[in-house]
Amino acid sequence: MTLLSKSEFAARRGWAKSYVSKLAKQERLVLTDDGKVDLEATEALLAESSDPSKSAVAARHEEARVERDVRSQLEPAAATPAVQQPGKGLDFQKARAHREYYLAQLAEAEFHKVQGNLVERNAVSDAAYSAGRMVRDLMFGLSPQLAPELVAMTDPWEIEKHLTTAFRRVFDDAIRMSTSDLEQAMTQS
Repeated sequence: MTLLSKSEFAARRGWAKSYVSKLAKQERLVLTDDGKVDLEATEALLAESSDPSKSAVAARHEEARVERDVRSQLEPAAATPAVQQPGKGLDFQKARAHREYYLAQLAEAEFHKVQGNLVERNAVSDAAYSAGRMVRDLMFGLSPQLAPELVAMTDPWEIEKHLTTAFRRVFDDAIRMSTSDLEQAMTQS
């Protein structure tokens, strides 16, 4: 038989003290003569007297408690030691809240990925590298193509027009090719 005060029982279950007082008024707590809560008997009584149709509400409240605990983990208190003291057991609730937080982050990232707002970084990086490499190669390929044509020209205006047309053609080709490569890379992930 484990005996706890009402506030200790509330803290153990993650409930507000007012809710434990409400349970006492409803005679859903097994109390000793001195007002202590018999833990095992109370948990058995609560399991017997719980309304199965309220399981969704209980789950929602449990989720809210986990979320509240996650926020408390994100704002470290001054009294909380940075490193766990040896000899103390692991805090299951903190570990669970930590896990739930990262599962929520993972679910949010997956949602954004499905919506098309998020893509794999490696795919975009590879596509950007390929596009840059392609533009570089196209630009360096212009020299052997244009040299014979430019040798015969003497008018600076004609040379400029010819170079501008060649550059525009290369950049237009690069845009078409890199756009299709980028779309392909994003849809592969």
